[in-house]
Amino acid sequence: MRVKNKGFGPVLLRDYPIGTLGLMDDGRGLSRVFLWREDALPCGWPEGETPLTAQGAAELDEYFSGKRKAFTVALSPHGTAFQLSVWEALRAVPYGQTKSYGQIAAAVGRPQAARAVGMANHDNPLLIFTPCHRIVGSGGALTGFACGLEVKRRLLELEGALPANKK
Repeated sequence: MRVKNKGFGPVLLRDYPIGTLGLMDDGRGLSRVFLWREDALPCGWPEGETPLTAQGAAELDEYFSGKRKAFTVALSPHGTAFQLSVWEALRAVPYGQTKSYGQIAAAVGRPQAARAVGMANHDNPLLIFTPCHRIVGSGGALTGFACGLEVKRRLLELEGALPANKK
């Protein structure tokens, strides 16, 4: 995975129970939160902290310690109109609950677009803040998570939302 610089500020790297997360902003809000890997950043990508990435990191600290169920940091995702509508619908799924891809498709007015919702989830630039981990397959199946199903399972366990048949 390559993170392209589209006007983002420096990246703030922080360790969390699921791995190292990178947080970036575009001056208006968090624009990118991703699970960092050795090959995820181009050589020379500036590391640093901005007020927005510092706030995002503090909110993630609270989330992983069980003290935060909703985020308040400004978000500024970049995507197509359809992706933005899906990501908005994902943010409406409450902490500790799950929805299916079909339910999200219906919520954005495209009831036959469950696969397209899955692709928008895959392209979600704001891991955890836009909770694509809360979207499960029919019958509660843990499917389709760009960071891997073990990370999805751990996030759902943290929130007490892991479907009973997946524990």
